[in-house]
Amino acid sequence: MNIKQKRILIFGAGVVGSIYALRFAQSGMDVTLLARGKRLEELKKDGLRYNDNGKIECMVIKTIEKLEDDDIYDFIFVPVRYDQAESALNSIKNNHSKTIITLTNTMGYDRWLEIVGDRLLPGFPGAGGDMKDGILYAQFGSEKHQGTIFGEINGQITERVKELAKILEASNLHYEIQENITAFHISHTATAIVIKHFYTNTGMMDIETARSENTLLKIATELRQNIHMVAQVGIPVIPPETKSLGEMSEKDIINMYRKMLSSEFTIDVLLGNHAVSAKKEIMQLDEIFNEKIRV
Repeated sequence: MNIKQKRILIFGAGVVGSIYALRFAQSGMDVTLLARGKRLEELKKDGLRYNDNGKIECMVIKTIEKLEDDDIYDFIFVPVRYDQAESALNSIKNNHSKTIITLTNTMGYDRWLEIVGDRLLPGFPGAGGDMKDGILYAQFGSEKHQGTIFGEINGQITERVKELAKILEASNLHYEIQENITAFHISHTATAIVIKHFYTNTGMMDIETARSENTLLKIATELRQNIHMVAQVGIPVIPPETKSLGEMSEKDIINMYRKMLSSEFTIDVLLGNHAVSAKKEIMQLDEIFNEKIRV
């Protein structure tokens, strides 16, 4: 079967799901987007609206509200937050599609395997952004930053891994097949959970407080500490870019975050609507990380 004839379902029309649906559709793939509520209404009425270098464009993509058990896809992508993943997989478990790709943060796969078994192919998104007034603002991973990361839990390069690589390649999406996906996810969680210091009781810090020495010192200290803890329990810190963060000085990490917080796009990602909605995910991951890794 031709790669572009393979059926793809994106289970969830948030920022990441919309980005992948858009890129697959732009590449001529047979892609369907599952959405609910207000987002479903927006997609049916206006199509998938997105920002293209300052111009608002629209792409019409097939949408469904419910996945039927006999509606079979070659690949189902599940690009949801960690705190939503178990519920999403439970919604899919009776469907007979053979490969389910999770694109999210996690500290392990035991519960997911209980739900969908060896259909699970863990991954991590190579794109991010924000949604404003129903309009997608996206940024894709570059070759330098690995792009979409995925791999079998046992590290084998299976046929479905090769097929997924071909789909991403045909969609001009950078990717990396990760032979130790578990170590990658734990390493990434170690870096992701430090953004908890940007949260307030009512939402997110203002930009000036986020850029302050006090806030960024907390982030730098914990970032280094978390990476060192992962290594101390014998888990490889990967990729090398993550390991190098643990070797940076606190001053250099602070400067790195200050530079990140000088970009309007990065400010939206770290402090905008998407970040606010991710609070539950970050706090859950922080708790699990400290239970499993703290030494």
